[in-house]
Amino acid sequence: MKKKTTIIGIIGIVAIAVAVIVVFWMQSKKAASPAEPEVEVSPVMDILLRDIDKSYPPTPKEVLKYYSEITCCFYNEDMTQENLEKLAERSYVMYDDELKENMPFDKYIEDLQQEVLSFQSQKIVVSGYSVSAAADVQRFYEDGFEWARLYATYRLRQGTDYMYTNEVFIMRKDDDGHWKIYGFELAEEEDMGEMDEETAKND
Repeated sequence: MKKKTTIIGIIGIVAIAVAVIVVFWMQSKKAASPAEPEVEVSPVMDILLRDIDKSYPPTPKEVLKYYSEITCCFYNEDMTQENLEKLAERSYVMYDDELKENMPFDKYIEDLQQEVLSFQSQKIVVSGYSVSAAADVQRFYEDGFEWARLYATYRLRQGTDYMYTNEVFIMRKDDDGHWKIYGFELAEEEDMGEMDEETAKND
């Protein structure tokens, strides 16, 4: 009886030892196996993956930042016609209804494609941007609407030469509380306030 108990005890110890060895071997194998490479998301796909319907940019500054990211992609990224049209749809969503009336989508994308081709032929890319600091966003009320005025500076690169263009944007808050781009034009340099460099895109 005692001998039988001893044998059972030995078997149990051996079983535990084997289990420990197996677990150790599996952990070692897992640690030694190469990690799965991270999938790199392009700037275009990063924009298209965002759900703008569910999470529309909440402030005039955030609207302009998102719009400027799209602008950089238009003039700085190689893309398919399909992605160009998808990006155009995203930027068009941020336009005020009155601006859309004056610039139907078909006309908008036609002009956009011509401008993109013009930039490409001249080897010009939009390599970065900065927008007004939050403190320099001017808000006001007029005609029963809330408005905002803010600025963006775009950095253009042609070969090793750099150029800068400053634009002023006027936005209007719609009935859903979303800030929409009502219009934009080249800004006078003396009108520019402090710019937020944290959004600048590097080459």
